[in-house]
Amino acid sequence: MPIRQLPSALVDQIAAGEVVERPASLIKELVENALDAGAAAIDVDIEAGGVRLVRVLDDGHGIDAVELPLAVQRHATSKISVLEDLAAIRSLGFRGEALPSIGSVSRLRIASRAQGAAQGAEIRVEGGELSAVSPSPQPRGTLVEVRDLFYNVPARRKFLRTESTELGHIARLVERFALARFDVAFRLRHEGRALLDAPLARMPEAQRARIANIMGEDFIAEALPFERRSGSVTLWGWLGQPHAARNASDQQFAYVNGRAVRDRVLAGAVRQGYRDVLYHGRQPAYLVYLDLDPEWVDVNAHPQKLEVRFRDVRQIHDFVFRAVHDALGVGAGEAAPTARVAALGIVAEPAVAAPELANFSSATSQVQGEIPPAFGEIFDRLPRSNAPQSDSMQPAGSLGTAVAQLHGIYILAQNTTGLVLVDAHAAHERVLYERMKRDFGGQPAMQRLLEPRIVDVAVHETERFETLAPEFAKAGFEIDVLGPGRLAVRAAPALLATIDPGPLVREVIRDLRDDRGSHHLEAAAHVLLGNIACRSAIHAGRRLSLPEMNALLRDMENTERAGQCNHGRPTWTQLSLEQLDLLFLRGR
Repeated sequence: MPIRQLPSALVDQIAAGEVVERPASLIKELVENALDAGAAAIDVDIEAGGVRLVRVLDDGHGIDAVELPLAVQRHATSKISVLEDLAAIRSLGFRGEALPSIGSVSRLRIASRAQGAAQGAEIRVEGGELSAVSPSPQPRGTLVEVRDLFYNVPARRKFLRTESTELGHIARLVERFALARFDVAFRLRHEGRALLDAPLARMPEAQRARIANIMGEDFIAEALPFERRSGSVTLWGWLGQPHAARNASDQQFAYVNGRAVRDRVLAGAVRQGYRDVLYHGRQPAYLVYLDLDPEWVDVNAHPQKLEVRFRDVRQIHDFVFRAVHDALGVGAGEAAPTARVAALGIVAEPAVAAPELANFSSATSQVQGEIPPAFGEIFDRLPRSNAPQSDSMQPAGSLGTAVAQLHGIYILAQNTTGLVLVDAHAAHERVLYERMKRDFGGQPAMQRLLEPRIVDVAVHETERFETLAPEFAKAGFEIDVLGPGRLAVRAAPALLATIDPGPLVREVIRDLRDDRGSHHLEAAAHVLLGNIACRSAIHAGRRLSLPEMNALLRDMENTERAGQCNHGRPTWTQLSLEQLDLLFLRGR
């Protein structure tokens, strides 16, 4: 077949294949145009899952009648004009492909009235054929109607899913827009039935209400609001509590300069920020906004602009990771990670303010002393706190004073709010882990083995270990490679003096082989330290004295992320006096 110029109608349909994948993708283009036009209210009406009709109405600045024919021509746009504009995109749309692409595969009608115009005007496009511009009673703003999507491309129409599936994609899309722009009202209706009504939300309470409407009351009730800034880069939003993590990633919303994105760098950095508090296999819920100079990010990297490229990937990744990691660094006593008592049979749970720790140390505080040995039989090996020990009540807001131990597992303490329950193993694991992270890379206490411990691993794991050998050495191990699949442990951290290091070494290498959230050597080292802390912490059945229990409570109050253990389980909970009264029907 000889080389020849394709007809314009075929060129438009090829372009439409990149822009208009399904009804949701064309709605995305139309809503972005409305936002770029300065709209404060956007209504979306659909029929038959968007296949029969999509109607988008906005109150933006509109399109002049003389510009309507140009608006439906390919590569015609008001958003960029010179090559340099591509290096700093500030609008959501910029390619000038959406309207002509939509018009080539549907029956398209655009009615608009520009600000200051005496009357509105409209133009129609059917299968790529333009009509003449005619008057329209359209008020200020723009109305775009798309009927019979893919009517002239039956092969494309066959690839559409069921009406309910397409409707689900549309609803999810409009929800993402509603979370991106609190200064715009959004409404979504399907065949006259309201699916989403999000009024303007300029004030914090209204924003929280919108988030609750989309992400659920449980998320916003417990989520941690945060904001971190470094120069001209800002990350802010809400982070779901680790104990509320989900099986799916359906509640992960990320925005870059107001644009909803599915970016692996950003998502990976946020997840890595949860690595010390998230249970394996669980997905955190979050709503985060990354704002930075448009020149630092390339949004022209994906046909549907769903992915971006950062100019300095490592710098952005590290900033996001640290921001999330620090925001989650809440010490025990500031807020109970799980205060749900409905499972205990309480009918109504009163609203109890989360206690504030009276002498809560900052995230940069240091717990005095070296890494303690295993919490074992000898009292002197306890992690010590500088806080004085007393059987009297501690200041209001702290974890209080230990009164008993339950089944060798839980510590019971009383504070001015009520009853505190602590999982001793989980809490001690976190205390040890955070201390080890602070001291990592120094001179950890080591103990040489009388005889080398031979560890058999898979042959390919030997090579993996060689890349991680420096991290093992920093943690206090001395390990040699004897040959493919064979390691010799000659020394181990003093914390593991009474523990066989072989299974631990194998477990850590296996975790890192499976790449469970480890993206660089620091993460690999933390996996190692987490395993050491878990094996060194108090285990079930260990009887503790009151001074030992109080020492652990004081250390929890001065430890970051003490609300969860290294695997994401909660370490403590609070039952208020009011909740206890409800349990026993006191006052009724």
